Amino acid sequence: MRSTTKRALGEDELAAAVTEAFGADASVTAVRELGDGTFNAVWLLDLDPVGPVVLKAAPPRSAPLLTYERRIARTEALVLELAAPAAPVPVLHHAGFDSAGVGGDFLVTSVLGGETWQRLSGGISAAERAGLRHELGRVVAGLHTVRGTGFGYPEPSTGLRGDTWAEAFTAMFDAVLDDADRYGVVPPVPTPALRELVRANRALLDEVTDPVLVHFDLWEGNIMLGSHDGGRSVTGLIDLERAFWGDPHAEFVSLALLGDLADDDPLLDGYREAGGPAELTPRARRRIALYQAYLYLIMLVEAVPRGYRGVKALAARSLYRMKFKQAVRRVAG
Repeated sequence: MRSTTKRALGEDELAAAVTEAFGADASVTAVRELGDGTFNAVWLLDLDPVGPVVLKAAPPRSAPLLTYERRIARTEALVLELAAPAAPVPVLHHAGFDSAGVGGDFLVTSVLGGETWQRLSGGISAAERAGLRHELGRVVAGLHTVRGTGFGYPEPSTGLRGDTWAEAFTAMFDAVLDDADRYGVVPPVPTPALRELVRANRALLDEVTDPVLVHFDLWEGNIMLGSHDGGRSVTGLIDLERAFWGDPHAEFVSLALLGDLADDDPLLDGYREAGGPAELTPRARRRIALYQAYLYLIMLVEAVPRGYRGVKALAARSLYRMKFKQAVRRVAG
């Protein structure tokens, strides 16, 4: 599905980005747009004399966005630098904010080896998948060693931060409900009931006292796999722009997107072996259900400003509505 948030850059704009990042001596020798994502426009560039890099252009200033997506490239730039010592993520070469030559924000990063798990999934056996999920669990545990000083989204312009996790998450959930109203999306459960549901679980959220860096978009399209010793290994995590400071249990929502975490023992085993701070107690599972409701609500609302159309978009909306209602029921008990 093509998104209205993807910005088209011509040769002159790409050249301007390269000059800003690496100086006038750098030049583009090859360009390939990477079309897998649904939000940013991304290119693989071969540069002389730099070598291969990834250029990611944030949506145009005029693009309709959700509240948490404001200045989202700035979140990713910060998170890439914070995560680098703890997890395999791209190296940030340059962050261009309000660039006149490009017409907005852009990032230039290193290229991670391999292909996305999504592209390779058809050729991965059950045994190999179990090994990769175990390795992924260890990688995620490493990411979760990065701690913050407050909760919520790092970018101040979102206004979605708080001194406690309950305060931040309530603001985050309320913002998506406000976005739904702004874009004419009617949630599967009445908005007042959803606001009350989050507030009724404040004590549950207050159990989280340590703000951990949560990627929150770890579906298979954002996990890179490469060849290693005749098999495959996890080479890195990409697209960190949706990260926030919060409950490490929130990470399991996208890791088990549309599925059940109970079916992913290898991932959980790897996570625990590497010292991951999350434990799947009954109360933690209820919080996970809250985060599932949050993510499915985002997926329902974002389809409107992104302009998704057609049979595929309708089928996705129907699935997300069902998953959202199931998550709400699990929270309500």
